[in-house]
Amino acid sequence: DLSRGRLSGGGLKEMIDTQHLVGVTTNPTIFAGALSSGSDYDKQMASLAEAGVDLDEAVMTVTTDDVRTACDAFADVHRATGGQDGRVSIEVDPRLAHSTEKTIEAARLLWSTVDRPNLMVKIPATMEGLPAISQAISEGISVNVTLIFSLDRYRAVANAYLDGLERAQEAGVDLSSIRSVASFFVSRMDGEVDSRLDELGTDEAAALKGKAGIANARLAYQAFEEVFSSPRFAALADAGAHRQRPLWASTGVKDPEYRDTMYVEELVVADVVNTMPEKTMLAVADHAEVRGDTVHGTYDDARQVLDDLERLGIDYLEVTELLEREGVEKFEKSWEELLGTVREALGSPGGSLTDTEENT
Repeated sequence: DLSRGRLSGGGLKEMIDTQHLVGVTTNPTIFAGALSSGSDYDKQMASLAEAGVDLDEAVMTVTTDDVRTACDAFADVHRATGGQDGRVSIEVDPRLAHSTEKTIEAARLLWSTVDRPNLMVKIPATMEGLPAISQAISEGISVNVTLIFSLDRYRAVANAYLDGLERAQEAGVDLSSIRSVASFFVSRMDGEVDSRLDELGTDEAAALKGKAGIANARLAYQAFEEVFSSPRFAALADAGAHRQRPLWASTGVKDPEYRDTMYVEELVVADVVNTMPEKTMLAVADHAEVRGDTVHGTYDDARQVLDDLERLGIDYLEVTELLEREGVEKFEKSWEELLGTVREALGSPGGSLTDTEENT
């Protein structure tokens, strides 16, 4: 979550100081919501309109200004953790998700425009995104890989990261300056699988509801341990490289029948990031039952969950491919909404974003 009001009003800084917040991520949906609410962006948009900037430049300016300010707010956290935390993520234009070269160009532009060491550029884990991830890492750009749903794709992402590190080492880039996370989506998996279980309508199907997302994430962590304990990574670690930490994304509970903190409580383990919507973060602070490590020792049960789903006719590959397509489409739609909001504001320098949004 990120908005101009939260930045200028001190809300983000307060959360850092009092609620142990150590990073923030954003995406087109978040930016579209921020720009269409209130008047925080009116003055800047009027100035951009007067200067005659085009639509893409205006979006780049507004969003990177917010991210740069957020990076500065997290600078102390970044220093105190030796660069591990205090990170702020911004996504490349999601319309480029299936274009490797354009994604690389967009990542370079975001990295140079924000110009902060604690930035992470978000690149989707599409097949076309994998070589873009490697290239960005090879150039010393820290990357948040997003929209990972399947275990095979997670392994491909981890290998793309290692490829990038090896190329960076060959180019003389300081490996210790590169950080990366792999964002594995959790609740969206349950949303799709649970709907299919409901259609089956059996007791056996009902018993599997709410289990797919956590099982999938736990097995991704098992893959993480395997990849980053390999001799291949050990050689890179000796040269200063960091592990690409798994990041649990989509951790807000969609089904009100489920405990509102379950995607946090059931995925507690070392070396991960958990990105929570504010509502979930406050719920965790208020009443989460943290029992220690809830991932190790669960791999056999997690594998059994996925096997049981396959036995009931729920195709794992079909589900994860659908979720990836839908994820890209949702971000594309939000990007178009963001462009529409900015387009209206540029056309009416004296009007507020709220007014122009209501008039569309």
